Amino acid sequence: MIAIVDYDMGNLRSVAKAFEKIGVEAKATRDPDAIKNASHVVLPGVGAFRDCMRNLADYGLVDPVVKSIESGKPFLGICLGLQLLFEEGFEFGRHKGLGVIKGKVVRFLSGMESGGAELKIPHMGWNSVKMEKESPLMKGIPDNSFFYFVHSYYGVPADAPVTLTTTDYGITFTSSIARGNVVACQFHPEKSQRLGLQVLKNFSEMR
Repeated sequence: MIAIVDYDMGNLRSVAKAFEKIGVEAKATRDPDAIKNASHVVLPGVGAFRDCMRNLADYGLVDPVVKSIESGKPFLGICLGLQLLFEEGFEFGRHKGLGVIKGKVVRFLSGMESGGAELKIPHMGWNSVKMEKESPLMKGIPDNSFFYFVHSYYGVPADAPVTLTTTDYGITFTSSIARGNVVACQFHPEKSQRLGLQVLKNFSEMR
């Protein structure tokens, strides 16, 4: 069974329905034992970095999440769930993340701020992802495929090899990561139609 971590900051129903659509059992839960005993764990997220970390701590879920990762079971972060894996985020100040991936989470600069082309923030809508390495998560996904994004911040890994795909939006940023049993995507596979469902299917088949 796939455990979807419920800490009141994610689009849990959409993620659960997407797994249901591909015939995979997935359950939203904040029960530490359910997370511990799950075959796979998904950390979704919508909202602010600071608030998400606070909720994880308030519900006693930081330790179960980190221990799930350390156990070696497949772990998927989605959107803010990717960002929380980093050491720190700079949304509404400087805040500590889970520290699983070395690096930080920073905000896109608008065109006016950067002196470049005008960019709308948040980055919202369909954009392509360029494969930087191979991973079971992206099996059967053509290079430069389009996925759905909604975010104003993005992760900057300290170690380049962790980057799985990159996407251009004024700058080239890391749009998904893969390291061992940990995979995470800034885009929303549950909102990305056929290819998004393929990503979730690929994750469910990881061992």
